[in-house]
Amino acid sequence: MTDAPQPSGQKIVSLRGGTIEAITSADLDRKTALAQETATRWFERRLSLRSPLDPPLPDRPGRPDKPELVPPKLVEKRSLHTVKGRIALLHAIAHIELNAVDLALDIVARYATEPVPHSFFDGWMQVAFEEAKHFRMVRNRLRELGADYGDMPAHDGLWQAAHSTRNDLTARLAVVPLILEARGLDVTPALQEKMRETGDLETADVLNVIYTDEKGHVAIGAKWFRFLCAREKRDPAATFQQLVRANFRGALKPPFNDLARAEAGLTPSFYRTLTSTSSG
Repeated sequence: MTDAPQPSGQKIVSLRGGTIEAITSADLDRKTALAQETATRWFERRLSLRSPLDPPLPDRPGRPDKPELVPPKLVEKRSLHTVKGRIALLHAIAHIELNAVDLALDIVARYATEPVPHSFFDGWMQVAFEEAKHFRMVRNRLRELGADYGDMPAHDGLWQAAHSTRNDLTARLAVVPLILEARGLDVTPALQEKMRETGDLETADVLNVIYTDEKGHVAIGAKWFRFLCAREKRDPAATFQQLVRANFRGALKPPFNDLARAEAGLTPSFYRTLTSTSSG
């Protein structure tokens, strides 16, 4: 046995089983290793989709004792021109990426009985693999700056937003990739620029990897959202607006990165009427 974060091979009995083991793990090295190992075995077609031996899907993902989870307004914001401010930003991003790992795994585990093509699961395991990579990259950068994930409080809003859509795949796709992940496309370029201005090129490079991959994640969400709408003969933009109003608190806040969103298949007809300036 080694001390390196390697998943236990016999634990991965199926795609759903592996994703549930990863979600449940409170050891973040093991969680990310399990996510990537399960994805790799699935891509190689060495796993079945489901097994009678799959463990139950938990209501909440496994987490270490820290960070302490607090309401969003209690998460302190600091200037990015200080090392402490950059650490605070990276800590917040690490928390987002960790939630994104579990959300990608959850969409596979929770909807493994849905009548969708196997390529649906290919897409979300690609997302899970990349989100695990992002979490590790951000955590490594935090450690280079003398900090670590768990050193500061974080908020639970991302998981709560996803949990509210746990019984409706179309609503889950609307809220997670098409709102929460799309938000990353809006804000990340400006953060990259600020990091370059402060001379923190290492963090800017990490953000660039995340930004590039996130475009693909939004595209996967948009593809499958449109697929489900087409199957149900529903208009995608109108359905998106209806589901967002029913399942997401608050308005969508501009500015929007319209170009990156459109490249991912999320055109302004989806979100323009949902902004904070609208009366909808």
